Amino acid sequence: MLDDHHINQQTDADALARAAEQWFIDTVRAGSDRIAVCLTGGSTPERLYRLLQAVDLPWERIHVFLSDERFVPPDDPRNNMSMARRALLDHVAIPTNNVHAISTETSSPEESARLYEAELKAFYGADRLDPERPLFDLVLNGMGDDGHTASLFPGSPALVEAERWAVAADAGMEPHVPRVTLTFPVLESCRASGFLVSGASKAVALDRVRKGEHVPAARLKPVGRLTWFIDRAAAGEQR
Repeated sequence: MLDDHHINQQTDADALARAAEQWFIDTVRAGSDRIAVCLTGGSTPERLYRLLQAVDLPWERIHVFLSDERFVPPDDPRNNMSMARRALLDHVAIPTNNVHAISTETSSPEESARLYEAELKAFYGADRLDPERPLFDLVLNGMGDDGHTASLFPGSPALVEAERWAVAADAGMEPHVPRVTLTFPVLESCRASGFLVSGASKAVALDRVRKGEHVPAARLKPVGRLTWFIDRAAAGEQR
């Protein structure tokens, strides 16, 4: 069940993005010499990314990863990293080597997942995650109308994966293209985790999360602090 003290409710999507912006800034500025953030796709995070263009952050020390990727070419509009670049990364002074995209130019999503897992482990410096030493400083999460997060869809075998860090996954909703997704243990290895949930279409799924029902987004249990940024529409409230 989702406790109210984990919820930051705002009036609308713009106010939600501004609240998440301050949380992002505070979390990053409290980081160490090397800061790892995990971004997500979707229209709600895109609002946040555009706000962050104008923020003075230590981009030279920030490493950017993705929670999941659609197995489409890098210049495809459905590609999550392509969106993150357009909305944020192309507008800030982040070193090229600090942007860790999930390759979609391999022979298969399975190969891409293996390569990304190896890259994550090399960055972390170990093959196993230590709860006392989180992989990420900050993880951004979205939630679909069906309660999925990243590309962890209801009924997917990836929901119970406990060993692998990244896996190939089938899409549970549009666009129906193959995916690569981080698994729960990796998404949970962070100092701070935030869900960005906006719009009336998310109200049913969010209500299920708040009631403690067994939807994918409700299963995420980060080692650090979890905050749900929601707006009134997602909360099922009328304007």
